[in-house]
Amino acid sequence: MKKYIIPSLRLTLVLIVLLCLIYPISIAIAGRFSKGKGDGEKIIKNGKTVGYSLLGQSFTQAKYFWGRPSAASYNAAGSAGSNKGPSNPDYLKEVQARIDTLMKYNPGLKISEIPADLVTASGSGLDPDISEQGAAIQVARVATARKITLQKVRELVSMNTERSFMGLFGPPVVNVLKLNSALDNL
Repeated sequence: MKKYIIPSLRLTLVLIVLLCLIYPISIAIAGRFSKGKGDGEKIIKNGKTVGYSLLGQSFTQAKYFWGRPSAASYNAAGSAGSNKGPSNPDYLKEVQARIDTLMKYNPGLKISEIPADLVTASGSGLDPDISEQGAAIQVARVATARKITLQKVRELVSMNTERSFMGLFGPPVVNVLKLNSALDNL
């Protein structure tokens, strides 16, 4: 019995030191070398923090790009998905209401053009990004509401599109808060 207990205790101690001390400290140090020093990139407007680029926010006015819906009401403390499956009638009503809203505020839009990310919540409920297609279908509405050219809005979308590293790690995305901040800065 002693033959198994002593090696098990040693392994446990080694893993505690490795996983509870060395690994978290090394991740914290690596975070200090990233944008925002590990706290996320702050979006500042007129000397005031308006949000963090890693957290989704609610935008409902026509002059702004709308982000991904949130099952957590964009509350970072209550980050969660809805746990409603695609056969749940309540969930289907929510998605249909989101589709109807998009169709109402974006005239000429076809249901087939609506990407899933604009009508379904992310797993965390805090996704700050939308797809390029999600931004593209909103360009006309935002340009009309702000009385600026479609070309200018498209340029802002392009400038705020984040490409994946070497095209390998996911599709290009648009950070909604950064894009809306750039619109406000015009």
